[in-house]
Amino acid sequence: MIFADLTFLYFFLPLNIILYFISKNLIYRNMVLIVFSLFFYAWGEPIWIGLLIFSGVINYYAARVIEKYRNTPKSKLALILSTAINLGFLVLFKYSGFLAETINLLGFNLPIPKFSLPIGISFYTFQTISYVVDVYKNKIHAQKHFSKFFMYVSLYPQLVAGPIVLYKQVSAEIDFRETDIRSISTGATRFIYGLSKKVIVANGAGLLASQYLNGDLSSLSVAGAWFGIFMYTLQIYYDFSGYSDMAIGLGRIFGFNYPENFCYPYISGSATEFWRRWHITLSGFFRDYVYIPLGGNKNHMYRNLFIVWFLTGLWHGASFNFIIWGLFWGVLIAMEKKFLLKYLQKLPWYINRPYMWIVIMVSWAIFYFTDLNKLGQFIQIMFGFSGHPLSDISTEINFVNNLIWIVISVFFSMPMLKGFEYMAVNEFEPKHQSIMLYVHIGINVVLLFICTSLLCGQAYNPFLYYKF
Repeated sequence: MIFADLTFLYFFLPLNIILYFISKNLIYRNMVLIVFSLFFYAWGEPIWIGLLIFSGVINYYAARVIEKYRNTPKSKLALILSTAINLGFLVLFKYSGFLAETINLLGFNLPIPKFSLPIGISFYTFQTISYVVDVYKNKIHAQKHFSKFFMYVSLYPQLVAGPIVLYKQVSAEIDFRETDIRSISTGATRFIYGLSKKVIVANGAGLLASQYLNGDLSSLSVAGAWFGIFMYTLQIYYDFSGYSDMAIGLGRIFGFNYPENFCYPYISGSATEFWRRWHITLSGFFRDYVYIPLGGNKNHMYRNLFIVWFLTGLWHGASFNFIIWGLFWGVLIAMEKKFLLKYLQKLPWYINRPYMWIVIMVSWAIFYFTDLNKLGQFIQIMFGFSGHPLSDISTEINFVNNLIWIVISVFFSMPMLKGFEYMAVNEFEPKHQSIMLYVHIGINVVLLFICTSLLCGQAYNPFLYYKF
């Protein structure tokens, strides 16, 4: 099940909200969330519920052992075993086939394992690892109630696509939280805003992108290549940030304050800035649990950078193009740390931002094509090294027909309307609050109607980060 689905919007979510708010008892509410989270997870792949529960049990008891035997060999052993089990499952289900194929390139003939990827495994694996490590470092106390810990692990708003929520960020809300009409209203507005990003923009951009990126590249023009990857650039931002907005909105409805995951990444003037704005919680995880423990900026900085970016690429997918994509960003950030950033920061915005748009689109081309031969062919076409025509009539027509939609989409990826997007009714003068309340309700109703209409008529409704 995904959020941008009519079954979720008009059956699952309303029923969840109704049953959740029937009682004010926190134990009851937690159990409602656990049951609905398990049902949500089982909707497409019921077989992997056992893996999710097993992961919860292992990490719950590992943290309890660490806290009970702190500063003893048993504590370290519990940390090592739980981390090994977490990463072992991730490697088994996500990377075993890729590893076997890679080894076979050396002349071996290993059988290729074929597992369906358990949804959300990359996200809940990182969350459970961070929890156990934080208990080991005595940054947090181990949760004594399994049901509360398992709710943290399995909570469906952020289970499938993040943001990556650390236990210390929500520990207080797990044990005590209150929701009122204001938080419900704010959460609903954020959810509908995210749904609109996904359904209105991401799906439309993805449909156009697929026309250029999935077809025969031999007939693609230079303008067609740039137009196709530009559409994918819009799609992946609106798709992923839309789901993050929906997760944050759902969390707010149920009393949780999830961290922000995007902050207008396409206004960045450098690679360093981009990764402070894109998938913020993933960058934070690798910084706190890999980069700094390796030595950070103090010891072997460039080695640490390339390890982190290798792992960042590999986290996104079991394919060489993802590793290349991660190292692409690692090289750029290393260059910026060495000398490039000080020059970029001196450039006016109308130079460094277009430069970054080109860099970002090249990176998304690397990200998109798992076939390295097609990737090489596409990059050659983009930069005019293939002998293909500069433009074609089909691309020109598509661009003109969608120009207003494109301009609006780019506009909303910028912070020009930042003050309006999440504006709370209570921020206004009392005499204006009732007016703004009706404005919010009206906008939400219109957006929900548009999204519902599109979902009824759209056959194209992918979720890009579902496979991660």
